[in-house]
Amino acid sequence: MSAGPAPRTAERMRHAVGFHDSMADLMSQLAPLVRDCLLRGETVALSLAPPTLSALHDRLGDELGGERCARDAITVLAHPDGPQGSCGQSLAVRRTRELEALTADGPVTVIGEHDSHFDGPDGRFWTDLDAAIHVAMAHLPIRMVCFYPRYPLHGVVLDGARRLHPLLWEGGDLHPNPGHRPVREMLAEIPAPAPALLGAPHHAMDLGAEQLVDVRTLVERVLRERECPAERLDDAVLAINEVATNAVEHGRGPARLELWAEPQGCVAEVHDRGDLDDPLRGLVAPEPGQARGWGLWVARQACDYLRVWLDEAGTHVRIHVTV
Repeated sequence: MSAGPAPRTAERMRHAVGFHDSMADLMSQLAPLVRDCLLRGETVALSLAPPTLSALHDRLGDELGGERCARDAITVLAHPDGPQGSCGQSLAVRRTRELEALTADGPVTVIGEHDSHFDGPDGRFWTDLDAAIHVAMAHLPIRMVCFYPRYPLHGVVLDGARRLHPLLWEGGDLHPNPGHRPVREMLAEIPAPAPALLGAPHHAMDLGAEQLVDVRTLVERVLRERECPAERLDDAVLAINEVATNAVEHGRGPARLELWAEPQGCVAEVHDRGDLDDPLRGLVAPEPGQARGWGLWVARQACDYLRVWLDEAGTHVRIHVTV
């Protein structure tokens, strides 16, 4: 479990979007950007699709494999996989933890790109991801440039990219983005997508204050059967219990827990009829000493995947834990 966010600094994230027409156009922007960072002695973190990373290596050659890289001037961030790869909110949490470690020694330039493999059925993954990144990483001393194709398969990808980034990368520099709109305004227009249905749950219960002990007992039993390590077990019970407690205390009843036992862990969903005012809640830790508001943040840190979505039936949270 993460110890918490990096201390807030005077320098905060600069979040930009750049557009390209082809791989050649993308390389003509990426290579000079990375080269300039290396010449200035800056740390670079890359979140690129494997073909793009390979093309960048071919373009820069020894500059990506020489002494600077041996001194960790360039870090290739882990490519999305598992449940994180299908949830923008969870991927943003994972990326934040990676970048908190990298920025401990100073500012970092982060370069990412759209990868159509993660579009899902309608492309809303990218709006969810960019919105979550903008909130979760706001305190970090990073310059982040996200590259998108000018003509993606799904129009919503381009709509989100144009509006969720306060800055534009054009001509090798950052410029104010006149099309930028507030994150939560965009999510009201393009809400986070619901995850794929899982079928009938293996366990289900209506939730009230008196059932919270039963929730903890159920999760512990299911994961012990899967030989979950003790520390991981404690995190999983904590995460699911925090979400269930939030639904009971702050949601609009009745609340319900559904749980699926999997060979390598479990998936839990908590549903209530409330109308959560902020689907990105829990991406930033409350201020030290704040008594309330820790539930979703703690849960996001303790599990592999946590997705919040809203619909006409209320508020829903899916939590995925692997052992």
